[in-house]
Amino acid sequence: MGKLKLRSKDLRALGIEDDALVSQTLNRLKRHFKRSSREEVLGLLKQVLNRPKDFLEDEVFGPLAEAFADERPSRSSAVHPPELREQPLDFPIYGAEGIEPGALQQMHTAMKLPVAVRGALMPDAHQGYGLPIGGVLATDNAVIPFGVGVDIGCRMALSIYDLTPDFLERKRERLKDLLIENTRFGRDAFHRPLDDEVLERPEFREIPLLRKLRGKAAEQIGTSGSGNHFVEFGIVKIRDSENEFGLPPGDYVALLSHSGSRNFGASIAKHYTQVAMEKCKLPKFARHLAWLDLDSEEGQEYWKAMNLAGDYASANHRHIHFRISKALGEQPIARVENHHNFAWKERLEDGREVIVHRKGATPAGKGVLGVIPGSMTLPGFIVRGRGNPQSLQSAAHGAGRVMSRTQAKNSITRHELQKILAEHGVELIGGGLDEAPIAYKDIHDVMNAQQDLVEIVGCL
Repeated sequence: MGKLKLRSKDLRALGIEDDALVSQTLNRLKRHFKRSSREEVLGLLKQVLNRPKDFLEDEVFGPLAEAFADERPSRSSAVHPPELREQPLDFPIYGAEGIEPGALQQMHTAMKLPVAVRGALMPDAHQGYGLPIGGVLATDNAVIPFGVGVDIGCRMALSIYDLTPDFLERKRERLKDLLIENTRFGRDAFHRPLDDEVLERPEFREIPLLRKLRGKAAEQIGTSGSGNHFVEFGIVKIRDSENEFGLPPGDYVALLSHSGSRNFGASIAKHYTQVAMEKCKLPKFARHLAWLDLDSEEGQEYWKAMNLAGDYASANHRHIHFRISKALGEQPIARVENHHNFAWKERLEDGREVIVHRKGATPAGKGVLGVIPGSMTLPGFIVRGRGNPQSLQSAAHGAGRVMSRTQAKNSITRHELQKILAEHGVELIGGGLDEAPIAYKDIHDVMNAQQDLVEIVGCL
């Protein structure tokens, strides 16, 4: 552990002139940033002085931010209202007959943005906030926090074990207990969460918002949240004799999980959406599509935070699969992981670099593996991307909702749901009526609508 080499003259060079404030700030920095370099801390100070209102509640920089908040205008306050295109850019729609009007309207609005370059709508699309769920949008050097979504880096993770299907029936009660003991949903967390290197990332020190979120992130690591998130055992049927796993065609026991970045990702989305909406004043009907320029300080901050949230979501799945595999006494012989609710830097066919937002859409580059789940009673699929440029190398991320959560709850009883699940050999340990199969599209229709986007390697 070193000593921060920072002097009063360094603070005065940045424009901090009050002697008491210089002394107070210097003492705080030396106490809280013992492991940081002089350059790193000076960079943070510059952020405070340029955007003091963003740091008013910060434990370390609060007094300094308060002193400067009324003296220096924040760069975030500069507002340049952008003009939308009169007509939206054209975009392909996959499975158009099954997509609700609200989702189509949201996509048309997104394609009017001056930063929009290309777009596509996946067959599982339905209405969301800003960009529809199932919407894919390529922009020019701009990132839209609500184009990424609230559950940043939400993903599917599949572990395949060298166990035959009869194991699932013979050990049903044991597997139920194993799931209950090694997973956590809703607000539940592990009494002793596992440590992970993602929690030591420098972004937690460099970005004020993330410093405040680290404690909660550490508490929730390895958990799944609520909604449509799940962890389940099932059977994987490998179709291809030549597959990326090197497995012979056949049936295997598998563990599948679906969840994201928990409160950590949601807090990042909420904060930077607000920043974007203050900086990028769009008409009311398009306000959730406000963007951040990637050349701006705020845009760079969000980009780092988004990527960290994605890595945190991956760590959650890693912990879930590690705990369950250890309890099962088995090591996976194959794994697949893919994510959505994210933005990637990619290049179009003409070489242009764009930011591709996939909100509830799966990357489907040529040869890229992914998992597309169905509902509780219908299968999911292991897929291989075809790299179709028309869809921006994307595919659906699931079956897609046809009912809101409220509609689903009012359309079926718990008894009716249990009867339907029993008929399909499914035992539900936990889950609400809002996730009933009737709330979702038929996954077979979704897969039929995207045969040009992915090929099926196996089913679940």
